[in-house]
Amino acid sequence: MSKVEEFEELRPLLFSVAYRILGSVGEAEDAVQEAWLRFDASPTRPASTKAYLSATVTRISIDVLRSARVRRERYVGPWFPEPLLDDPYQDPARAAELADSVSMAALLLLERLSPAERAVFVLREVFGFGFDEVASAVDRSEASCRQLLVRARRHMRDGRPRFEAARTEREELAARFFDALREGDVAGLQDLLAADVSMVGDGGGKTPQLARAIMGAQNVARLLAAVFPVMLRIGVTIDPHEVNGQPGAILRDRAGQVLNALALDVLDGRVQAVRMVVNPDKLGHVGPVADAWAVHREVQAARRTAE
Repeated sequence: MSKVEEFEELRPLLFSVAYRILGSVGEAEDAVQEAWLRFDASPTRPASTKAYLSATVTRISIDVLRSARVRRERYVGPWFPEPLLDDPYQDPARAAELADSVSMAALLLLERLSPAERAVFVLREVFGFGFDEVASAVDRSEASCRQLLVRARRHMRDGRPRFEAARTEREELAARFFDALREGDVAGLQDLLAADVSMVGDGGGKTPQLARAIMGAQNVARLLAAVFPVMLRIGVTIDPHEVNGQPGAILRDRAGQVLNALALDVLDGRVQAVRMVVNPDKLGHVGPVADAWAVHREVQAARRTAE
């Protein structure tokens, strides 16, 4: 098997590792490309290509994450990961763990870990790498990696919801949610929301976004019912789609350009959180990006006309 064939066979795994460490599609793709360049430039073939490339992409991702964390501290408003519509790495035996680990909720918790803790957790807990492979990837001893994993597990366990509902149940609840959203059905929405539901938007200061998180089923239901039917009237479409392994949707303007990636956290038969990524810098990999300000002005005009 050629170097190219070996690399392409492992590319889905490498991207999935890098994305979970970085929370960015673009940065993960760049890390995978850099790993290829190093592999291609190496004069010798490693004993295990998988171990070599996994370690290489992990080290690259850790370096990128260290600089990214400084930028994220200066980020305007709430920071969310770039939405991932399809995880290229598939492992039926670990499907639930993979979907859970890529959820917005899990990735936000991973942000609280140090880069080394995050890498160790991703490699060991999510992908099942041996401690010898993990130690090589993060350039630490196995004993140190075990300590890092213990700390990472504790942080994740203390704040991490588990999405225990079956996939079909989550999809059915999401379908009812989007039906109620289209109809502006306040009561229907409120019935699907957890009492302490939160709705938060990530615009990065570049698009119209919520000034603060909206809390509580009644408040969230009323706002959703007031805004989304108007958006539909001006040609915005809601395309249900799994986002980061959980129910969600992509909103597009009348020209089909991407306006918003909306993700739902579903737990105990209710929507626990509504997260909206509207920062155009985070949507380019989904498709051509809409002018959110133009859509916002059109929505405001339509609401005034209706009044």
